[in-house]
Parts: sequence; structure tokens; C-alpha cells
Amino acid sequence: MYALDFASNFEVVRSESRCTLCGKCVNECSYGVHQFTADKKALTENNSKCVNCYRCVATCPTKAIKIIRNTQAVNISSNWSANNMREIYLQAATGGVLLSGMGTTKNYPLYWDKLLINAAQVTNPSIDPLREPMETRTYLGKTSVNIRRDASGRLINTLPPHLTLNTPIMFAAMSYGAISYPAHEALAKASTDLGTYYNTGEGGLHHDLYQYGDHTIVQVASGRFGVHRKYLETGAAIEIKIGQGAKPGIGGHLAGAKNIGDISKTRMIPEGSDAISPAPHHDIYSIEDLRQLVYSLKEVTAHKKPIVVKIAAVHNVASIASGIARSGADIIAIDGLRAGTGAAPTQTRDNVGIPIELALAVVDSRLREEGIRNEVSVVASGTIRNSADVIKAIALGADAVYIGTAALIAMGCHMCHGCHTGGCNWGICTQTPQLTKRLNANEAHRQLVNLIEGWTHEVKEMMGGMGINSIEALRGNRLMLRGVGLTDAELKILGVQHAGQ
Repeated sequence: MYALDFASNFEVVRSESRCTLCGKCVNECSYGVHQFTADKKALTENNSKCVNCYRCVATCPTKAIKIIRNTQAVNISSNWSANNMREIYLQAATGGVLLSGMGTTKNYPLYWDKLLINAAQVTNPSIDPLREPMETRTYLGKTSVNIRRDASGRLINTLPPHLTLNTPIMFAAMSYGAISYPAHEALAKASTDLGTYYNTGEGGLHHDLYQYGDHTIVQVASGRFGVHRKYLETGAAIEIKIGQGAKPGIGGHLAGAKNIGDISKTRMIPEGSDAISPAPHHDIYSIEDLRQLVYSLKEVTAHKKPIVVKIAAVHNVASIASGIARSGADIIAIDGLRAGTGAAPTQTRDNVGIPIELALAVVDSRLREEGIRNEVSVVASGTIRNSADVIKAIALGADAVYIGTAALIAMGCHMCHGCHTGGCNWGICTQTPQLTKRLNANEAHRQLVNLIEGWTHEVKEMMGGMGINSIEALRGNRLMLRGVGLTDAELKILGVQHAGQ
């Protein structure tokens, strides 16, 4: 017997008393888990194909299906987990590199959950956000400029270009091709309504979405897919992608099967061909090279667009960020170990990089020590799960955060980690027409707006509880944080004291 047949991750449990054999589950599952028997008098299931996307459970009209984790198939031990064994079964069967979607499933420390937020009491009274103004508006870009006046003594505006965010939350880079058109449309509309920004990722910008350019960050990655003058001029900012947290050190790959129709037109590559992004930019091997690209992009857009440089959180991230700040970039985006992706080699996703909390803390400290913190803004990403994570990220030194997985969940994603298969049953990470139409862009747009409005309200509540009335006063204010269950080394890196101190 084929090993994977009895080593499935999940098991479909069907209630015979409730099942009416309507076949809804067969039609809804793109992975082919459910089948009718030859005489169509019964339904069977292939558990090895189930990814627990929850689509059949949610759409079954009689609630006859549930999915349970299969804990009986393999013998695990303290040294060998079920995942270890399944990966070996799979590679023994295929000889290939394992791919995974979303972020790592490994149990790395979540430092957000080991940081506690301070609250004002007696001597420093709290603020009621329902009665008093609370400022969440955030500006991203260089803030250190020399003051100049004209002959009449009036100030001359020498501020470089900025991004203005009504809330310190943006939607992270997710390319058209990795996610569907309705998902991109929902992100674009939500960003416009919220007064924030979404990021195209490296797949270019669909011509129908140019109308949202004022709230779009256009990305330039190593493959240069979809990059042309109008694309650069349309975005509110330009992001140079050097790396991403889910797969530091390697490039990207959109399978030819996904590169169809408008996706190939938008990326400006032949339909059906694999879209492979090289691991490095072949014109960047030093900070000086990066500086040339930064200024090339500034010149082609008449110095009207802030330039973002996105990097993965790696061991020497502080010194890399220092170099980027000196390259002329306006914003540094740092993507942590636990960040999501459409597809990444499983072992790279699970083992390369460092958590965003540690990377953010050391970058902010390094830039302050060198006196160049005001030369750039810092954006953090990689497992921002709720408004408390936003507060903690800003207190550790971020100016704003990117959210990716949280945005997908808001649109209906159930985190089945099958993004790389292209079979997303919820119409988000797929290009199959019959699947993409399952995602209603207007409904997804509303859910994104609801999420960010809820988080923003909670951010105001927590800031008020701390006696702080603006994001600016919270930024880098690590006195507002205390650690629990952390080692001395971790506390030192994070720059916070232990709870009780």
C-alpha cells in the first residue's frame, strides 16, 4: 500500500443519517476528496487529498461532514513528529522538493505573547478615546530635513515625499497570480476606504486597478514582472523587494499553469510560461548598487514617490538596515520568519530567518545608536495577528505594520496551507475561473474594512489605557512593555524589562 494513503493529515467523517447524497461536497472540493460510487448510491472520500480547507463542511446543506485530524496513522515519538514522517513518505514517493503555502507550522516562540502592555494608573491618568481625540495618523518617510526660509522668512517646504496612513496598518505584498483578481480588487478598495495602502507584490498591477493608484504600493522585484513607467508613476510608493520572510535567500516561482490570461498580460511574459524570480537582483551586490536603483526609481518618478526596501529578517538584519537607511531609501520593510507566502520550499519556510519581534527591536536600536532613525521609517510584518500585536510592534520601534495572512483570513481563508496547489476552494489563492468567482470582491472588501476599523478602535482603546493619545508618542516607547517568561538575552535584545521591574 502507498504510504501516504494511510498517513493522511486529516480524516473526513460523514454522517450517513444526515447525508442526502446531494453531491454538493463533490462539486465544492477542487482537491477531489469526495466521490460518488459507481452506482451513485453512496459517497466515499480520499482522505490523502484533504487539506482541511473547511469548504465541504461549510457548504454541506445538512451539516453531515466534519474533518478531524488523523492522529492514528503514524507512530510518532519525541524525536519524530507526524509531519517529519509524512514529509519523508512524500519525498520517498516523489523525489522532489517539498512546497508549502502560508507561514511556518513550527512552534517557534511568539514574542508578541510574551510581552505585556502597561496601563496608566492614578498619577498618569488614562484617556477615554470616545471623549478625547486620539491620533492614529501615521506618516512614512524621511523626517530629518534642514529648515529653510525664503527672503520673507516663510518656511520653504523641503519635506521629501511621504505616505500618509489614517491607521498604522497596511496590506502586505501579495501578487496578482498568487492571489486572485477579486482578492486584489478587495484589497485595493479597502485601502482606499481606510486611507491606507496595499502592495501589488511582484506580479504587476491589473489595468482595472490603476484607479486605486493613490493607495497602492507598486513592487519592483528581481524578475521585474509588470514593471514599466506608467506602473511606477501610478503607485503612491515603490517597493524594492530584496527578500521576504517566508523564504529568505531564494526567489519566487509562479507556475505556468497560473500564468494565464490577464496575469500574463499584467506580468508582460508569455502565457503558460513559468514566472521565475531570481534569488538576487542581478544588478544589486552592494549598498552602492542598491543606492543606484533607489535613485533611478526616484528620478524616473520625478522624486515624487517614497522608495521602500523590503528585506527578510535574518541574522545580521541590523547592519543591513543601517546600509539601506544610507542608500537613500525612505522606508524599510522587515518581514519576519513566520510570514506567509503563496509557495515556498517547506524546509526554507520552516528553518530560515529570525522572528520579526527580535529583528524589529535590533533594527530600531541600531538606527537610533547611529543617529539615523529619522532618515527612514520602519514597517514590520510577519505574524501580526491582532491590534495588540500592532501596539507591541510600534512600541518596539515600528512606524507601521503590514498584514498579509490576517487580511486573507478576513476574506475567508481557512489556512489550509494549500496556496501553492492553486486549488483554493475559497477563490483567494487560485486562478481557476470557477473557483475565483466564489470570492465576492465587494463582500471581501467590506470584511477587510471591518477588520481594520475594529483593530484601529482597539489600538485607540489600548493607547488611551496607557495614557497615550498618539501613535507618535508610542513609537519606540519600550517602557510601555514588560516581558514574561523570557531569558536575560531575549530581554536585552528586545530592550524591555521583565514584568515586575
